Amino acid sequence: MEAEYYTFGPYKIHEKEVFYTSQLSYALVNLRPLLPGHVLVCPRREVKRFVDLTVEETSDLWLTAQKVGARLEAHYNASSLTFAVQDGPQAGQTVPHMHVHILPRKGGDFEKNDEIYDAIDMKEKELKNKLDLDKDRKDRSLEEMAQEADELRKLFL
Repeated sequence: MEAEYYTFGPYKIHEKEVFYTSQLSYALVNLRPLLPGHVLVCPRREVKRFVDLTVEETSDLWLTAQKVGARLEAHYNASSLTFAVQDGPQAGQTVPHMHVHILPRKGGDFEKNDEIYDAIDMKEKELKNKLDLDKDRKDRSLEEMAQEADELRKLFL
């Protein structure tokens, strides 16, 4: 049996990395998470910018983000969520496929709350340039990501 892949801009995402799917969207674990539970929600169709989504895709994407976020917040015993979209290169988007970052948040996870946006921006640039500017955050293996996705998939059974 051949594995299924999802597209994420120029990248192929193995089905083992995807933990939730809807009709028009999918949620995947992050190659370089900033915090435990940092995931991405993407439209199934490769769409570069938010404005390029259809009404149906927009609705499905945000309903998926809402559902995923609620389950992640409970699972990680978080008290809040950050939803972030970098829409276009000047906004920090480096993968040309619209996506929503979801990060379960806890008090004190960043010294200054809004530093999360700088961290997301740096992570995106590192991924694009394949540079390891942040020595503490290494790419995770497919096995590590598959294990997390298996754990998260159980939240939706």
